[in-house]
Amino acid sequence: MTTLMTQVDIFSPEFRRDPYPTYRLLRDEMPVYPSTSEKGLEMWLVTRYDDALTLLKDDRLIKNRMSLLPPEMVAALDIPDVVKPMMRNMLDLDAPDHTRLRALVHKAFTPALVERMRQQTQTIADELLDAVAARRSMNLMDDFAFPLPMTVISNILGIPAADRDRFRQWSNDIIDRELDDDMEAVVPIMSAFFGYLDVLFEARRRQPQPDLITALVEAEEAGDKLSQDELYAMVMLLIIAGHETTVNLIGNGTLALLCHPDQMALLRQNPGLARGAVEEMLRYDSPVQVATERYAREEMVFAGQHINQGDLMLAALGSANRDPQRFTDPDRFDITREDNRHLSFGQGIHYCIGAPLARMEAAIAFNTLLRRLPGLRLAVAPDELTYRPNMFLRGLTRLPVEW
Repeated sequence: MTTLMTQVDIFSPEFRRDPYPTYRLLRDEMPVYPSTSEKGLEMWLVTRYDDALTLLKDDRLIKNRMSLLPPEMVAALDIPDVVKPMMRNMLDLDAPDHTRLRALVHKAFTPALVERMRQQTQTIADELLDAVAARRSMNLMDDFAFPLPMTVISNILGIPAADRDRFRQWSNDIIDRELDDDMEAVVPIMSAFFGYLDVLFEARRRQPQPDLITALVEAEEAGDKLSQDELYAMVMLLIIAGHETTVNLIGNGTLALLCHPDQMALLRQNPGLARGAVEEMLRYDSPVQVATERYAREEMVFAGQHINQGDLMLAALGSANRDPQRFTDPDRFDITREDNRHLSFGQGIHYCIGAPLARMEAAIAFNTLLRRLPGLRLAVAPDELTYRPNMFLRGLTRLPVEW
């Protein structure tokens, strides 16, 4: 155990660059791994597929840590007012609050919506490549992977096109903070973000539009569905979750194709394989490496490990998706892989509500890239690429390509 713990640093740049050898070590030697963050937060990292699947569905684990504390202790917490709405998003709540909030947006992410957005997504993808085709090179993250899903989710929500870069900066500033960063650091970010939303909400109250923000504002106006903090949190979550993971799926998936030219050629020759290719990209290099926090509701034993009430538990989805007990030859990238039940969108009541939309966007993105840019190749050596500093999400800072 001592030897293993001296070898593992899940916050190091080396781990972020390639976490998979470390995951393999943990699955073999300590599948429920006790770790401490850079600022001293104790946590358990669960790395095997079956254990991670159990964790995601286990009703002994909860999302809202505050519910474990006595009311007087919660009242005494020094939480900046502008940060409190962040604690009212669906990802951090349990039933019945989670059930009520999820029901509000469930109708927005239906198969019908995905079909309505399909042609628009194709048009956006083609326009983005039209803009760079003559240059013969681009940073795929900035020029394609970001604007495609951001434009789609902005159109669904009703975010003006001129403001999308501001939303990207706010999203990056929030996402790139570690698990236990000082909350004071996000105060100016959230103040600017919520100030903007106040203006947008008021505009929708005065002049409703056929968009999701109008629907959410009207739900709040109905009196018993959304509080103001819940309204802030819902839009923040939809903007961030509605584009951030898809950005990284497109980036990670493109890199996987570029590093496996046989698979890239196969997909180029057979665009109908895109659906399975997206599933393999989600499994092979998941944009969500670690599921969001869960806390032990009670003292318990989990996968043979004693867990105290209140302990933080994290499902390492990136590791579970490479577990040889679940996937044959898991380190092989194979876009024709069958029985590919990865955990990249989670499981249980917190399963990603936008999964069908992300799958559709990614399939169009990859087919369009390969059709429009037949000579697509990396413009730098793979070991020159760097990843964003976040333990939950796996995303490239940039991906230079040429053709």
